[in-house]
This record gives sequence, C-alpha cells and structure tokens, in this order.
Amino acid sequence: MQANITYITTGELAKRIKYDARTIREQLKDAVLLEGTHYIRPFGGRKILYLWEAIERDMIRHSSEESMVPMANGGVCHG
Repeated sequence: MQANITYITTGELAKRIKYDARTIREQLKDAVLLEGTHYIRPFGGRKILYLWEAIERDMIRHSSEESMVPMANGGVCHG
C-alpha cells in the first residue's frame, strides 16, 4: 500500500479540479473515476473518499494522450 495517499471528500475534489460536486457525483464517478482506483468507501460504508494522487496522475496522463497524433513512422505529433 502506498504510504503517501491524500484522501479527500467530494467537496474538496471539486475545489481542486474546478468542477461542481454534483458533476463529480453524477457524471464522473464510475464513468472516469473508478472505485478502487480513484476512490474508496472506507469500512464498506456509504462515505466516499477520493485518492488525490491517482486522480491527478490520470488527469495528466489522459490530457497528454489526447493531444498526441499518431504518425505513419510510429512516432507521435504533439499537436
């Protein structure tokens, strides 16, 4: 288990990524934010805690992947 994990609530995540908390709950959770990867339910309860480092990592990864255009020679163009 990773030693430096930052657990945050939906409201705290909303402030960090500049999204409405409702958008996170209704559109992002279980579509792009996955249980066990991006959030947990401590002790099997209803409360959700988001794992900041995993979310930040995947936001950056997906952001950089979308701006890459595959080239015929096997490289990519960072368009």
